[in-house]
Amino acid sequence: MALFMDVHTIDGGVTVDDVAGAHAADLKTQGPHGVNYLRYWVDERAGKIFCLVDAPDADAANTVHREAHGLVADEIYPVSEHA
Repeated sequence: MALFMDVHTIDGGVTVDDVAGAHAADLKTQGPHGVNYLRYWVDERAGKIFCLVDAPDADAANTVHREAHGLVADEIYPVSEHA
């Protein structure tokens, strides 16, 4: 498993409530794909969503988004955690 940070850009902005609903759908969908969505951050005004996910690969992470709600990431980066 590897960590990824994905980035979504929603034209016109996004609400925290909408993102919470999408995240809940991800959590319900992730298991069969070996994916674990961990955290997310939202910039409502800019329409930016950032998701931290533990996944076998970037394609598996995007598959969960696609199946859960259709909002696949615009960008996805492998990351490592540091304190």
